[in-house]
Amino acid sequence: MRRAFRNNGLTIALMVLFAVSLLGQLLTGWRVENEDLARHGGSAVTLGSYMGGPAFLSTVFENWESEFLQMATYVLLTAILIQRGSAESKDPEDPPRDQDLRLKGMAPQAPPILHKGRLARAIYSRSLGIALTLLFLVSFTIHWTQSARVAAQEAIDHHEVPPTLLGYLVDPQLWFESFQNWQSEFLSTAVLVVLTIFLRQRESPESKPVAAPHSQTGA
Repeated sequence: MRRAFRNNGLTIALMVLFAVSLLGQLLTGWRVENEDLARHGGSAVTLGSYMGGPAFLSTVFENWESEFLQMATYVLLTAILIQRGSAESKDPEDPPRDQDLRLKGMAPQAPPILHKGRLARAIYSRSLGIALTLLFLVSFTIHWTQSARVAAQEAIDHHEVPPTLLGYLVDPQLWFESFQNWQSEFLSTAVLVVLTIFLRQRESPESKPVAAPHSQTGA
């Protein structure tokens, strides 16, 4: 057990923090929803109903969408762009790392998929960016559809015509919800890239060694 935690402690800690935060969002959001219903003379909803309802799901996937967009963009941009001196950038003076994958795939510890041919190598060599992009698209789609359900219910409550699903795709409310998260994700990533030029975090792989010069690029 101790060995398993040592080898997987980072993932375990992050998933525990994720679960606690998600539970906190669920419980506090449920309370806010029922307080809002009470103010408008509505009946309280159960925790299960709220958890599976659009009000909760739209906010959850609104946040996941921005996180996966940030990660996908970061992975793809760091493959082609440089920030000299940053621990988050590859060194422009280093030779390309992933040339001749057919030959490198013959190494004993290389992933077996590298033996499956040119197409398999091409897909696998971009699989991280592909997976993160797909997670972003799935999260955006759920955010869009659930947020559309919330907007439709609000329109009905105010005796207005509810928007269609496709119509809501161009509604400013959807894009306001998205852009308010996207901008913060891109800003925080840019701040991290720049701060790692000058600042250090001892023993972190996201930081250059404490004694490394500011001009060193890459961790």
